[in-house]
Amino acid sequence: MASNEGFLTNEQRETLKMATQNVEGLSSSPKSPTSLLSEHYIKVPVSGKAPTAGIAVRHVRRSHSGKFVRVKKDGAGGKGTWGKLLDTDGESHIDRNDPNYDSGEEPYQLVGSMISDPLDEYKKAVVSIIEEYFSTGDVELAASDLRELGSNEYHPYFIKRLVSMAMDRHDKEKEMASVLLSALYADVISSAQISQGFFILLESADDLAVDILDAVDVLALFIARAVVDDILPPAFLTRAKKTLPESSKGHQVIQTAEKSYLSAPHHAELVERRWGGSTHITVEEVKKKIADLLREYVESGDAFEACRCIRELGVSFFHHEVVKRALVLAMEIRTAEPLILKLLKEAAEEGLISSSQMLKGFARLAESLDDLALDIPSAKTLFELLVPKAISQGWLDASFLKPAGEDGEVHNEDDEKVRRFKEEAVTIIHEYFLSDDIPELIRSLEDLGMPKFNPIFLKKLITLAMDRKNREKEMASVLLSSLHIEIFSTEDIVNGFVMLLESAEDTALDILDASNELALFLARAVIDDVLAPLNLEEIGSKLPPNCSGSETVHMARSLIAARHAGERILRCWGGGTGWAVEDAKDKIMKLLEEYESGGDVGEACQCIRDLGMPFFNHEVVKKALVMAMEKKNDRMLDLLQECFCEGLITINQMTKGFGRIKDGLDDLALDIPNAEEKFSFYVEYARKKGWLLASFESSAATDS
Repeated sequence: MASNEGFLTNEQRETLKMATQNVEGLSSSPKSPTSLLSEHYIKVPVSGKAPTAGIAVRHVRRSHSGKFVRVKKDGAGGKGTWGKLLDTDGESHIDRNDPNYDSGEEPYQLVGSMISDPLDEYKKAVVSIIEEYFSTGDVELAASDLRELGSNEYHPYFIKRLVSMAMDRHDKEKEMASVLLSALYADVISSAQISQGFFILLESADDLAVDILDAVDVLALFIARAVVDDILPPAFLTRAKKTLPESSKGHQVIQTAEKSYLSAPHHAELVERRWGGSTHITVEEVKKKIADLLREYVESGDAFEACRCIRELGVSFFHHEVVKRALVLAMEIRTAEPLILKLLKEAAEEGLISSSQMLKGFARLAESLDDLALDIPSAKTLFELLVPKAISQGWLDASFLKPAGEDGEVHNEDDEKVRRFKEEAVTIIHEYFLSDDIPELIRSLEDLGMPKFNPIFLKKLITLAMDRKNREKEMASVLLSSLHIEIFSTEDIVNGFVMLLESAEDTALDILDASNELALFLARAVIDDVLAPLNLEEIGSKLPPNCSGSETVHMARSLIAARHAGERILRCWGGGTGWAVEDAKDKIMKLLEEYESGGDVGEACQCIRDLGMPFFNHEVVKKALVMAMEKKNDRMLDLLQECFCEGLITINQMTKGFGRIKDGLDDLALDIPNAEEKFSFYVEYARKKGWLLASFESSAATDS
């Protein structure tokens, strides 16, 4: 019998064949049959027959389906097997219905939950408010929804969202956004939050420019509009420019707003109408509409129609004007008082006119009672009767009744004197605006004999000028220069400006551009040498920090620091008399040369008068004296005598002109050797004619 050493038995071959077929049927196996076999080869001993229970065979087991499958070591089994005892490799099933169920055996699971961010929730909510406002145009509803939303600390993000959404829409939505901001200002959103919201917009200008090609120009226009609407102080531009990187789009926005929109002539009107004014009209137009609807109401008595007209104006932030004009009309037409009280009561009960707007309206009328008394003598008495009626009917808050003396002016035993002074001052100022006669105004003020009220006069002068055309603004600045030289001290002027700036917020209720106008008056006073730059620091120190008056002072400093500030500020109101100083000097020199060459003294006086710069007449005196020294012609003294006799050149201007010659005598002697001798002669002549103040005489005596 042949040896079978090294060969498989028939039984082993059959087993191997079945195992191979089984492996080929497992399509999910990543290993090939060959590799599988190589891992579990059948080892046959050389010396004899192979054992039937070989190493490879014990890893192959028949399943319940009849197939052979590879199983794990230690009998853990595979598909179709029971697994080994205490098997911990597989997932065990926990039956919660099992009497021995223990919840501690449940596997731990980390359950993810979204953490709610209040700011994200706020941003989502305001989007729906803005979308609804763009659809309905209902300012009151938007304001109410924003109040109900709460989270007041996030209001700057509302401003960012409102403006950024409007920027990507039509002009109608841009105009609506500006109107809504004006309506929300102060009542819902504070001034600081408005500024913060716009600063956030400036910081994100680079991102906005990616989606909106003209983002820089549109955002600049929004900022300019906010300044014109007096909800954003002009000083905001200066602060923001310092904070933002020069290479940023936000910095470009500020530059565009300043140069393209806020520096242009009549910029306020241009900016207001840039988006077509579809939902916005000028303040003057609103005032006219209010006056018309109130007169129609008095004639018809239809309160429902009057409320509808007020609502259609769409200027809820300006309803204080309705209150003020309604009360004035009740004083003018005594029979209309019951109708007016009925209208205001219904408007308050409907929520059409808010309590804050009602208070503002009464407060504004209370402040203007002195002026109103010129037209309605019993205005103060009538007002004092109206207030308790409004409070008793429940549509005016009792907090309106304040103790006297809270407006920063004089309220003591001199009250009656102050009232009379204000009446006289208003009359004098109105006459000046008509006549342009500065000497007459100065004489009228001196006749009043109340120099301690000079700051009040300054406040009245500038307040009245701000509500008029550029001509009157220019006249007010020219008058201020003359008053400073003649009868007002620097302290008077500083105190007058402090009073103006303390009431700046109230002034802005009537004059939307009040902050900008006041800044120009301050800057002009510095350019005209009425105030020194250090006086601005003094004025600022007397104001509460972060108030609108302080912002105005900052704005004035910025105007003065600008390039060519002097000429620009002198021409800020159209250059009626505010032309460059060098131009004035040239004109003075020409008129003096014409007179010296044989001109008429009356014509020369008229030319000086036509200059319209009485505060600069000391230059006429100085140049006339220098020309008299150079030409050795004393004819100039005749001209000065005529000007003095006519009151064209005052004693203060004469003294100042002589003082300037005296200060520059050393330089003058280089060109005119006998300048000192000539000047002594002119001083002696001036003393005899009474041209000079006693203070100048004493200083001359000291020098001699």
